[in-house]
Amino acid sequence: MDLTELLKMGADIIQGNSDDATTGLDADSITNALGSLLGGENGLDLSSIVSNMTNGEGLSEIVGSWLGNGENMPISIDSITDLLGSDKISEFASNLGLSEESAKGALADALPNLVDQATSGENSLVDSMLEKIGGAEGAMDMLGKMFR
Repeated sequence: MDLTELLKMGADIIQGNSDDATTGLDADSITNALGSLLGGENGLDLSSIVSNMTNGEGLSEIVGSWLGNGENMPISIDSITDLLGSDKISEFASNLGLSEESAKGALADALPNLVDQATSGENSLVDSMLEKIGGAEGAMDMLGKMFR
């Protein structure tokens, strides 16, 4: 699944959540706002999500469930702020004309599925990123150089 498909899936989740403020939003606007929030040079910026796992209690277990093969644990709207940062959530809310509470709820609904889909199965975004740096061996080589 490429980044565009992934962001469109996130937009569908946000449009279909229980918050009336998000159900009428334009899918392309949501897709663009998600891209601004979660995008990096090479697609979904998983590194910032993973690096922020230590910012809140229980975040590493929650995000770990999204990265693993089991069921995705939910994330609370308070924890979504710890994970993404209030500045990014404010910008996301502003881009869509939402309250910050609605934005947090939308992201708490969508993010577990986005990360799960980005990291699951063959041809995932992780596979694509690894391919660009020479596979798992290339990633290990890069890590080794960082810690010398």
